[in-house]
Amino acid sequence: MRKYDYILFDLDGTLTDSYEGITRSVQHALRYWGIEREQEQLRYFIGPPLTDAFRREFAVSEEQAVEMVSRYREYYAVRGIFENRVYDGIPELLANLKKAGCKLILATSKPEVFAKKILDKFELAGYFDHLAGCELDGRRMKKDEVIRWAQENYPFDPARAVMIGDREHDVLGAAKCGLPCIGVLWGYGSREELSENGAIAIAEDVQSLERLLID
Repeated sequence: MRKYDYILFDLDGTLTDSYEGITRSVQHALRYWGIEREQEQLRYFIGPPLTDAFRREFAVSEEQAVEMVSRYREYYAVRGIFENRVYDGIPELLANLKKAGCKLILATSKPEVFAKKILDKFELAGYFDHLAGCELDGRRMKKDEVIRWAQENYPFDPARAVMIGDREHDVLGAAKCGLPCIGVLWGYGSREELSENGAIAIAEDVQSLERLLID
């Protein structure tokens, strides 16, 4: 028996572990400016909108951040997008949610064209009723913008919906749209990050998430 009719999922750090592809793409972008960073130093880039991440981490202007994103995509669009893996148990979770009658929506700050390729590559597309992401030109990068875009194109009642994500951006973006958010700990956010920003519950593993979503 389902507890929510509509379930919105983040992608990076929630459905797939994109650490390798994202951090290598950031390294590629930084090398253009002669900056070297170890992959482990770039974990912050998994989750937030890329322009925001570059501006925060390197104190660059909006224009410079946009150029960094362009360099990032030189690597990501060719190789980084598939340096990725689906977390254990995710396909089974999605299948069980569909059997329970839930409508599944992908709500990601990643460009829709990349998100679709990832879902297709890992055979997850068939579980989703709708996909919402940003545009390549940077429109709709913030999570609340993505959620509103999803609702415009696939109308749902926020009172019957929940967001699932691993970072504060998911929690805060959902709250701006009137949705609760359940945080997950197998991604890149901490329990403190999620709870302090208002997650209504926190799942330590995929099985506990399923129990929070369906009986």
